[in-house]
Amino acid sequence: MGTFKIEGGHKLKGSIQPQGAKNEALQILCAVLLTPEKVTINNIPDIIDVNKLINLLKKLGVKVEKLSKGSYTFQADDLDLKYLESDQFKIDGRGLRGSIMIVGPLLARFGKGYIPKPGGDKIGRRRLDTHFEGLIKLGAKFGYSREEQFYGVEAEKLKGTYMLLEEASVTGTANIVMAAVLAEGQTTIYNAACEPYLQQLCKMLNRMGAKISGVGSNMLIIDGVESLGGTEHRMLPDMIEIGSWIGLAAMTKSELTIKNVSWNDLGVIPNVFRKLGITVEKQGDDIHIPAHTDGYEIQSFIDGSILTISDAPWPGFTPDLLSIILVVATQARGSVLIHQKMFESRLFFVDKLIDMGAKIILCDPHRATVIGHDFKSTLKATTMTSPDIRAGVSLLIAALSAKGTSTIQNIEQIDRGYENIDERLRAIGARIERV
Repeated sequence: MGTFKIEGGHKLKGSIQPQGAKNEALQILCAVLLTPEKVTINNIPDIIDVNKLINLLKKLGVKVEKLSKGSYTFQADDLDLKYLESDQFKIDGRGLRGSIMIVGPLLARFGKGYIPKPGGDKIGRRRLDTHFEGLIKLGAKFGYSREEQFYGVEAEKLKGTYMLLEEASVTGTANIVMAAVLAEGQTTIYNAACEPYLQQLCKMLNRMGAKISGVGSNMLIIDGVESLGGTEHRMLPDMIEIGSWIGLAAMTKSELTIKNVSWNDLGVIPNVFRKLGITVEKQGDDIHIPAHTDGYEIQSFIDGSILTISDAPWPGFTPDLLSIILVVATQARGSVLIHQKMFESRLFFVDKLIDMGAKIILCDPHRATVIGHDFKSTLKATTMTSPDIRAGVSLLIAALSAKGTSTIQNIEQIDRGYENIDERLRAIGARIERV
């Protein structure tokens, strides 16, 4: 396991460019399977999870050419579908949760899609029911081998239908949309996810010749077409990384500029940080965070009761940033209740923050109350292990603000979601070393 060695307590300064959005990349890369024509994708983040998916596509027979940093062409004109039934695929597919989204495109174009039960972050149960229930409603026959933990769907021809999703699953919606664009007739998906990443996927598919309306709403109407063509697409900047840098600036009392953030796609994220008392300034399409030399104060609700910050499907606050909010709150003036509604294990990293001196009461697997220090007592350096991508970066931010030298082990978890994070942090003055 790799380790970060971090000397905390130093102010940072400068500008940082967010990488391409990981969660968008996993959807967009799977969509190249829908056409035999060439698809060019730009601003692809160079991170473990995305590179795993690119390698899986190569093994499936997709021709992949790297044009420059972050820019690739993909052409799925001669696929090896036998790979889907191989032992190697069962290993490759299991190592990445995003691989589930190859099922919809393969089913739509070739009449069959298979996937082993995927892994990913240990952040609680994430059911696949929405994916497969939607594909079944389109006419697919579903099979599951409990012994091999292997899923499969097959159909001679998918047919459009109306469906009301039980949950507004982002990856589930993406999978169903990618299947429905080549289905016969019209498909209506109600309670569809409407995250910017899903909007990006729909816009890309429309450029390829799909007919999707309602993009950005929770009701998508899709008129099936016979085939799709090639296109060129550019990823949005990663909103989770943008939120991470806002939190980092506040916790280290640093002045930072986050470049080219695509403000219109950030939703409530800037305002949630403002509720913690953090100054988030819009400068063109950049975010400027001034040095919070006097700290920051958590707002109360209008009636004076303690602020609660919780996650929700878009346009609510993304669950991927709640761990960042929690860490930032440890040095605020005031208290806040963090309510993680969507995943039951994402708050279990708080014991590491408590070891560093944070005042946190873990109420249950979903709720934690944070009593801020107001920088009157700094966090103390310690040795930690990164449990997942988002908690890992939250602990990294805590370590950069702490007094002394911390170590974070299992940093491969962080590398799964953040591109060259140590190099980019050193460029703005962080003292971090990969050992």
